[in-house]
Amino acid sequence: MASGVKPRVKVPKKAAAGDVITIKTLISHKMESGQRKDKEGNVIPRSIINRFTCDFNGENVVDITLEPAISTNPFFEFEAKVPEAGEFQFTWYDDDGSVYEATKSIAIG
Repeated sequence: MASGVKPRVKVPKKAAAGDVITIKTLISHKMESGQRKDKEGNVIPRSIINRFTCDFNGENVVDITLEPAISTNPFFEFEAKVPEAGEFQFTWYDDDGSVYEATKSIAIG
């Protein structure tokens, strides 16, 4: 597991049924492309978040595959339609097999 990895998510606390909301996510991760070398000339192993998913009440909203050119601390902003109250599940997958998760609930009001 990479050190210092911290997911952050911003979802409105409530919305009207059928509203389209904006979701923002950021994960603190150093992201190493695997193409740089250290001082001794050895290749620094690749270490990136290689996939991000977001589900709402068990249905997929976003599924993104990331490549080595992704920046440090990847930020995603996207929209989702909220048909009912429920829970968003956010998952980030690391090259080393680690999985980072966050959940946020939204109410209909």
